[in-house]
Amino acid sequence: MKRTSLMIFLFLLVSCASYRPSYRTVPMAPGESVEEHFKTGKKYMITTQGRHSSRAGEKMMELGGNAIDAFAAISFAISVERPQSTGIGGGGFLLYWKPGMDEPIALDFREKAPLKGHKNMFLDKSGKEVPRKSLDGIFAGGTPGLVAGVIEAHARYGKLPLHTVIQPAIDLAEKGFEVYPGLAKALAYKKSALAQFPASKKIFFKDGDVLKEGDKLVQKDLAKTLRTIQNRGKNGFYKGWVAKAIVREEKRRGGLITQDDLDKYNVIQRRAVGGSYKDYNVFSMSPPSSGGIHVIQILNTVEPLNLGHYGIQDWRTIHYTASAMQQAFADRAKYLGDMDFVKVPIRELTSKAYAKKIREKIPSDRALKKEEVLPGKFAGYESPETTHFTIMDSEGHVVSTTQTINGYFGSSLVIPGTGILLNNEMDDFATKVGAKNLFGAVGGENNLVEAEKRPLSSMSPTIVLKNKRPVIAVGSPSGTRILTCVAQTLLNYLEHKEPLLNSVSSVRYHQQWYPDELRIGTFGLQRETELKLKEMGHKLTHKNLGCRVQAIAFEEGTLIGVSDPRGQGMASGK
Repeated sequence: MKRTSLMIFLFLLVSCASYRPSYRTVPMAPGESVEEHFKTGKKYMITTQGRHSSRAGEKMMELGGNAIDAFAAISFAISVERPQSTGIGGGGFLLYWKPGMDEPIALDFREKAPLKGHKNMFLDKSGKEVPRKSLDGIFAGGTPGLVAGVIEAHARYGKLPLHTVIQPAIDLAEKGFEVYPGLAKALAYKKSALAQFPASKKIFFKDGDVLKEGDKLVQKDLAKTLRTIQNRGKNGFYKGWVAKAIVREEKRRGGLITQDDLDKYNVIQRRAVGGSYKDYNVFSMSPPSSGGIHVIQILNTVEPLNLGHYGIQDWRTIHYTASAMQQAFADRAKYLGDMDFVKVPIRELTSKAYAKKIREKIPSDRALKKEEVLPGKFAGYESPETTHFTIMDSEGHVVSTTQTINGYFGSSLVIPGTGILLNNEMDDFATKVGAKNLFGAVGGENNLVEAEKRPLSSMSPTIVLKNKRPVIAVGSPSGTRILTCVAQTLLNYLEHKEPLLNSVSSVRYHQQWYPDELRIGTFGLQRETELKLKEMGHKLTHKNLGCRVQAIAFEEGTLIGVSDPRGQGMASGK
């Protein structure tokens, strides 16, 4: 794919005030510049949602480290820089590929339900959901997995000492940084929830109010915790004074996490979900993520339609892709869950034969109503906030990882003395069959709470290869929208042959079956396209999807990085 010259041309056009693409792309976030979000390089490339975090990864590469050293440094640094999105009180997934592998390594360090967790824990005696019990406070948190996952990956594949890769995060927590617009917005949004917990107020409030843009956020307690992990590794979190602080707060507030939960936490190496799209091999995360399966399912459904003939935002492209999304979410509600507890029909859901059945049911002239979209039937089948970053180097090492504490600031509860924000991943379980979570996704029986079960996720770290060489690595935050944003970015790049910057910055759309609406990013599509989609019966709503795609492509010896211009991220390379 000879796109490098096109990328340079696009860069010049975007920098010019007179640039008008033939379709809608989003405007740059306030105060952001193209130079920070778009980079090319020969040695390595890093795209993250945090400037300090990108620099931490860059430092590891300059010290002679590899992609996993950069992954570890960024994971800890971004836990400091983006407390609204991720943290050592959360978890995530990693996809890692290096030359010589037949397929990427998939590491699952998702949070787990406490040993005392059960399917009725968020219901009252009458069987009704207790409002916000799965979102705010001590019951919202699952057993954290991020520290275990990052340290295990680094121990296996890293080159630099753990002490070195954690130091940038410690420095950032101790010295602090200015509150940026995205963090200020999140603080204002979660002000009342954070105010309930003294340890949270201690960090995020000043003079009786949440920190504002330009204020300095210093996290001394978190620095102390990170230093303990630096010295003791995994045991610095899951044992010793940090573990005691977690268990003490759980007990004081009547929570469920005990030392047994921390002792039993385990990282799982899973087999990546694999599929093909034309000449490309696509790999993504397996359950308990639903993302990988449904990214591949969506690609399979539209693959033979040659949508590249119509264009990136033609009504036909959007109609068929949105209909494929609709079916994916119907299947997600019925079949997806933690494979250690339930059977998930991966082979059937990702098969070309099933995609053909889906495609044949999509009318060419009208939108499907939600009642017409039913989960597939298989006989005897086989076993808003988040953060994502991507790393690639010239030798072909690729990291695609998505990490989270779920909603803004997770449970809003900071464990006293540690600076650790506890996640609210328990909301990603189904509180009961048919109930909807924070992102509106419908819950099924396979995703009910069970002891040590991992909640269903939409996180979709994805790596695409061709002839066993990296082509593109991509991922995004934003709940259920993750998998549709990733699928669209891949279609824009692989099918429509758009330059990477266009592929990431183009206006996105999302259909998740329930609610029955086609959600379009706030900037909107062209008027004629929207009118045609309405005529076909699509119910259009305009609302920010929240995706902040971090993508890196490898083109003819050049690494091209794009950090979504919608956010305050940064592409960094050399």
